Amino acid sequence: MRIVYPLVLILLIISCKEKTKTSITAQEIVDRSILASGGELYRTSDITYKFRDFQYASEWNGGSRILKRIKLTDSIKVLDVKSTHGLKRFINDSLVPLKDSIANVYANSVNSVHYFAYLPFGLNDPAVNKELLGEVAINGKEYYKLKVTFDQKGGGDDYDDVYLYWFNKETFKPDYLAYEFHVDGGGIRFRAAYNERYIRGIRFVDYENFEASPEDATIYEVDSLYGRGQLKLLSKIELKDISVVASD
Repeated sequence: MRIVYPLVLILLIISCKEKTKTSITAQEIVDRSILASGGELYRTSDITYKFRDFQYASEWNGGSRILKRIKLTDSIKVLDVKSTHGLKRFINDSLVPLKDSIANVYANSVNSVHYFAYLPFGLNDPAVNKELLGEVAINGKEYYKLKVTFDQKGGGDDYDDVYLYWFNKETFKPDYLAYEFHVDGGGIRFRAAYNERYIRGIRFVDYENFEASPEDATIYEVDSLYGRGQLKLLSKIELKDISVVASD
């Protein structure tokens, strides 16, 4: 019996450590991440910024979110407005009729840019499903690795895409993300956040955008490839001239 009791004690200690390690849920991680990145300010702020050749704006109107994309030239202003009623295009303030298929393409494009700009805010949308895959290390830091999928209803045209997020275990900020898409032949992208800044309490980052071939690895292995320097840098995702003001 003198031998049994120490063994039981050791097993209990190990069991308690394992429970402590895995006691946090995917939902709790996302909630803490949103709180650390801006919290309720996401719902009470209008935001504008420039990305490449476009100006983008996110505005709140009566509790509904309106997303905009503006392209300006010397004589033409093209404004795309996405709301709960779909997308409308205006050229020099005149409404332009669009086929549903074209309007849908524009809506997806506008939504995609805004989605990445405000992460992790959108990860609590009703159509989002979250799963904690485990804990991993990237470049000497510890992360919670989460998988995100979408319901077909409310998940958009690309609802079957798979996303992964790596949340820093100390700060709960999403330092990395990856996604697997199926349009245009499909592929895998891995993004590493940099240039973090807070503007009126909301966190913004830029990204290094890497490519991984599905033939070389699955999306679940891209963090290991990144750590070994085996991903190809495609571009940089940079937000400029960011402005945040309180919604009316």
